[in-house]
Amino acid sequence: MPFLELSLIVRTEQQPGAEEALDDLGALSITLQDADAETPDEQAIFEPGVGELPLWPTITLHALFDEHADRRGLAAALGELLPWLEPDQLSFAEVADQDWERAWMDQFKPMPFGRRLWIYPWNIEPPVDDDLVVVRLDPGLAFGSGTHPTTALCLEWLDGLDLAGKTITDYGCGSGILAIAALKLGAASAVGVDNDPQALTASADNAERNGVADRLALFLPEDVVADAADVFIANILAGPLGELAPTFAAAAKPGAPFAISGILAGQQDELLQRYAEWFDELRVDSREDWVRISGRRRG
Repeated sequence: MPFLELSLIVRTEQQPGAEEALDDLGALSITLQDADAETPDEQAIFEPGVGELPLWPTITLHALFDEHADRRGLAAALGELLPWLEPDQLSFAEVADQDWERAWMDQFKPMPFGRRLWIYPWNIEPPVDDDLVVVRLDPGLAFGSGTHPTTALCLEWLDGLDLAGKTITDYGCGSGILAIAALKLGAASAVGVDNDPQALTASADNAERNGVADRLALFLPEDVVADAADVFIANILAGPLGELAPTFAAAAKPGAPFAISGILAGQQDELLQRYAEWFDELRVDSREDWVRISGRRRG
């Protein structure tokens, strides 16, 4: 079934009222987009905190309605609900229906990381091969499928470690991809930490899917109960990485390998200086515009 898409360009302060009006008129869904960006990556908002909704100065609201909705009636009703609305802020378009989940999964293909680690979408059956370590994944609403350079950098780092019998802490676990990969690579147990309850749900589901749920403990940051780990990894953002450095140092055993990512190129120097207080053998690896810092907890 096709849809009628109503697009409305508003300023940040107008967004709450406009979204409420569209909802009152029966919008089936409402999505927000940067109205001023020339490309999808401009002014990107990478990872807001839970409950936060950072917005752009000018926003386009895309609202989907039934294909038979009355365009003139919707425009007139919006004019009454939003007296400030000008005709050039409003436009309509027809949108063809599709299986959105199927469309996304069709773009998510099996991917190798390092010597033996593979990430497979949950709907594709991997080959039987004892030399391969396969993680079956459905990211759900959480960050982490292996397609982002920071996740790829972390997966390759894990594949290069001897994890047999080790404990690992994955801070900012998202879909659980790093902790689950570590467990499939031989780690004895893992702790996943994330400030988003949806991420913990996704991690639990993926751990169950991969048969490692009994070895993965999941926590919100304020609820963590775990000993210092043999291996520590965090894939979040540069700001929190800097703030949490003492916490991460305490979460890693002396001599433990560690890696942090989610760092844009140009942000690494400050973090290298910050982490040198607790970690040795620091090195930088990069992919595209992103950086991973790795090293070892000072003993």
